[in-house]
Amino acid sequence: MPLPTGLRRSPMAWITGVMLASLVVLAVAGPLFWGAAADRPDPSAVLQGPSASHWAGTDGLGRDLLARVLAAGRSSLLLALASVLLGATAGVLLGACTAVVGPRARRLAAGLINLLLAFPALLVAMFLAVVFGAGTAGAVLALAAASVPGFARLAQTLAAGVAGTDHLAAARVLGLSRFRLLWRHVLPNIAEPLLLSVTTAAGTALVALSGLSFLGLGVQPPGYDWGQLLSQGLDRIYAEPLPALAPGLALVYAALTFQLLGEVLAGGAARQGPVVRIPAQRSAPSGPAEDGQVLQVEGLTVDLPTPAGPIRPVRGVSLSLGRGEIVGLVGESGSGKSLTALAVADLLPHGARVSRRTLRLLGTDLGALTRKERDRHLATGLSVIFQNPASALNPALRIGTQLTEAVRAHRGTSRAEATAQAAEALRRVALPPSLLRSRPYELSGGQRQRVMIAAGLMVRPGLIIADEPTTALDVTVQRQITRLLVDIRRDTSAAILFISHDVALVAEFCERVLVMYAGTIVEALPVGRLATGARHPYTRALVASVPDLTAGRGRPLPTVEGAPPDPHAPPPGCAFEARCPRRRDRCAEQAPPWDDLGSGHRVACWYPLPVPAAPETVTAS
Repeated sequence: MPLPTGLRRSPMAWITGVMLASLVVLAVAGPLFWGAAADRPDPSAVLQGPSASHWAGTDGLGRDLLARVLAAGRSSLLLALASVLLGATAGVLLGACTAVVGPRARRLAAGLINLLLAFPALLVAMFLAVVFGAGTAGAVLALAAASVPGFARLAQTLAAGVAGTDHLAAARVLGLSRFRLLWRHVLPNIAEPLLLSVTTAAGTALVALSGLSFLGLGVQPPGYDWGQLLSQGLDRIYAEPLPALAPGLALVYAALTFQLLGEVLAGGAARQGPVVRIPAQRSAPSGPAEDGQVLQVEGLTVDLPTPAGPIRPVRGVSLSLGRGEIVGLVGESGSGKSLTALAVADLLPHGARVSRRTLRLLGTDLGALTRKERDRHLATGLSVIFQNPASALNPALRIGTQLTEAVRAHRGTSRAEATAQAAEALRRVALPPSLLRSRPYELSGGQRQRVMIAAGLMVRPGLIIADEPTTALDVTVQRQITRLLVDIRRDTSAAILFISHDVALVAEFCERVLVMYAGTIVEALPVGRLATGARHPYTRALVASVPDLTAGRGRPLPTVEGAPPDPHAPPPGCAFEARCPRRRDRCAEQAPPWDDLGSGHRVACWYPLPVPAAPETVTAS
């Protein structure tokens, strides 16, 4: 697994790389350069201590111990790696198969894993080494068998997160064999943590294999490894400690290298982020995804870990925005609107797993960029206006510092030029440049929101994601902010993704509307059809729930009856089925496909509502 750019500059990564390279050189060159000296007996130099001729002393046959330690590196390392690879292969297959086999086989495999984990691995290795017979093959097989339960439990846990995914279910429907399901859909998605586990397990296996040789259950004469050399030097450790310490130091050095390698790779995986590029579920684009689009997203899926298990709050979302277009994304709280925006901006919390088929910003495929390139492209290509500017702005820094840091970091702008640009950005949002010396807590809510917009304008983005930017503001300031966004769109041709649960505001402000429910987009339509031409029952219910000041005071406010589905147990069919007045048996069994109604209107519903008939005009004869 390649290290990210940040780790390439890490001192620990460099130290680990040098240590690993030295082990590789030792394994390759050790027997070539020191093999002859390691096997050459010298009756005149039996059991000598360290000297200029023999730096680590000699053994009972007069052979040079340092040469034997160096020559034994290949066998010690290769045998340890062989046992780890055998055990990992068997354990991973046993644990990962639980994602593709039937319920009965899954329970049997889980029970077997739990049973094997009840026995300490080292005792199992010693017992099996005796059963298989003392020797190299017996020790390797014993260690491999003892490591199977640990790898199996890890693979079982990871595979459980893949077992419920839509892409695996789709592969089952296609009739793929269990082997292809395992090889193509399960193992690639759990490979990274398994690789880290194998790396750290190699150091443990090296110590365990040397321990078996030390006890006489591993490598047998005339062969030798570090454990056997340590056992041979133990008899005279008080008189001559170096013959025993030399193989022990080599063993500690190699085991430490593998452990450090695992730590470095784990740190690299954390820095690189939890992005998993796996096929997502079937979805239809919300609009034309042609070349030249500012944003193109296809099959965006987000998985979040929770104490009760992972959930998928965003499932197969696809959308596109053209230059200068304002698109509204509406839905109830918890429908996945903000998570969709955060996934596009690569701002999801740690532990979130993201998959997508396509994610292009300003014509650039973000998946093809390195981490550093992606961060730079996102920082200059889009800006996010958050719902709560009070928490988004740093209270310890002045407004001028927060406005200028992006252009100074990503565009190399000087301090004076950046300050001038910040003053101009404040003027564009109707704020005086004198606020550059103020701190966020000195401003009102509307002023802070304008500062957030000004900060986004500093990098001249092609896409502005406004995540409920007016929710905490009064009606007057709301209208000011929306008019400001419209003016910015007109002056800069930036595309705007406006996220809100205020259907009335979106209908007034946007050109197209995407309606999101339970992590999926259920309807995409021009804003002119939102009030009377919506076809999905959920969209109609949202529009109907907008308060009408002409309604009688004694009548209750209209609401969408029922509650959204449990994210831990999403329904197999239409997510809105339990709340839909038009539901039928088919709705509970199958997810509805997209139906193109023409003129940019698409709906995912088995039984969409009819278009309301226009009132008849009566003319007098």
